[in-house]
Amino acid sequence: MGKTFMPKVRTERELKRIQLEGLQKTVNHVYKNSEFYQKRFDEAGVKPQHLKSLKDISKLPFTTAKDLQEGYPFPLRSSPFKKIVRIHASSGTTGKRKVLCYTQKDINDWGNMFARCYEMAGLTAKDRVQVAVGYGVWTAGVGFQLGVERLGAMAIPIGPGNIDMQCQFLEDFQSTVLCATASMALLMGEEVEKRGLKGKIALNKVIMGSERSSDAMRSRMKELLDVEHVYDITGLTELYGPGTGIDCSYHEGVHYWADYYILELLNPKTLQPVQPGETGEMVVTTLKKEASPLIRYRTRDLTRLIPKRCSCGSILPIHDRLLGRSDDMFIIRAVNIYPGQIDYILSNTKGVGSEYQIHLTRKEDGKDYMAVKVERVEGGDPAGDMALAKTIEEEIKRQILVSGKVEVVDYSTLPRSERKSKRVFDHREE
Repeated sequence: MGKTFMPKVRTERELKRIQLEGLQKTVNHVYKNSEFYQKRFDEAGVKPQHLKSLKDISKLPFTTAKDLQEGYPFPLRSSPFKKIVRIHASSGTTGKRKVLCYTQKDINDWGNMFARCYEMAGLTAKDRVQVAVGYGVWTAGVGFQLGVERLGAMAIPIGPGNIDMQCQFLEDFQSTVLCATASMALLMGEEVEKRGLKGKIALNKVIMGSERSSDAMRSRMKELLDVEHVYDITGLTELYGPGTGIDCSYHEGVHYWADYYILELLNPKTLQPVQPGETGEMVVTTLKKEASPLIRYRTRDLTRLIPKRCSCGSILPIHDRLLGRSDDMFIIRAVNIYPGQIDYILSNTKGVGSEYQIHLTRKEDGKDYMAVKVERVEGGDPAGDMALAKTIEEEIKRQILVSGKVEVVDYSTLPRSERKSKRVFDHREE
């Protein structure tokens, strides 16, 4: 067997030792080298020597997206400029972009983490990986490519969109793996079917990230692209970029690289730990990052830890797929709703396609109303639309405790996206 990117950790105790060492080293590093962190630690009355065990992480102050925006252009910088070899920025649309600095070691660590993702998904140096995600100042394209090259496979760096070229490359280069957003992968699947390419391409895996995806979307992708596995890769710009976790071929949860960062799951309101298996906000602390380390960074992403060892036997812990973001939540008639809850209902309803939209309106009576548009499954009978809508409405009422009007539309009616699909449309402030 060739080089492996998996950690040589055998026990949870050993993993915890690595985490404590990394935490102590990182806290010392930022206290010494970052004005921002030194001020924040002093305000919280905490010094590096106070960290004696992993539980002491609760003494450390939180970092937020607002801190990154206020610290623009080089927030959280904890290394001298002469050591910084690259910056990346988030693709955020509001306010200043969140900019992160990288040393060469940070880039190397990121490449190793990403190669580990590919290894976990069963890729080898023989694979040809079509990278159909965005290139530029954000972390997506360059991250996916870095990992492919680190693994020793062939990278086909095409970027998003350009469906004609995507299809031509799939056929001509016999790409074996497609990396894309869930929306783009679904769009590609529909194009492959439309163009009759199914028997002419060599795809056997899809690796998707950047947006949450439903079971219905995954099943449809597998069917349209005729692939055995669809993998869910995680990551965010602030935490290196994509490549910080992936599910294995058992698909029981996302393995995350606990030797590179500590993941806490906290109640977004109280900021106290949730019970294992309960949904909480992902809060991350990096263990090896030099240029822009994160200390208890509130990602706003929601998931839950899966309190068991994966069937693959890996020591690396697992969390559920992302269930949404704490700031994606919308409130209808005093009920907090996450798009993932609607997604879950639709995924478990027979006869529903993979695309949907949620529309929120406020009428003259001053009350809020929710309407859900869902596509009928391809080839589905329109005669069953009323019954299907009624079934979904009853499930929404039963599971989420609000009423929603459901409209079933023809397959392929709702827009497809090459990046991330917009799911929630709030018309209440218009």
